[in-house]
Amino acid sequence: MSVAKIIEVNASSKTSMEDAVKVGLKKTSETVKNIKGAWVNEIKVVTDDGGNVQEWRVNLRISFVVE
Repeated sequence: MSVAKIIEVNASSKTSMEDAVKVGLKKTSETVKNIKGAWVNEIKVVTDDGGNVQEWRVNLRISFVVE
């Protein structure tokens, strides 16, 4: 029998939403093992005065198996 846990992580990137997800997963994997998946719960952007995207931000729900 296995047990899974879900944690929420916020991550950002100046490049893209996909890069923000990768940054969040990579940083989380430094301390959390057995990551099995993630849901992008929320997407936000920071813009300049002209409406240009300056930074992508994501809220991730990351699931992992507890040993």
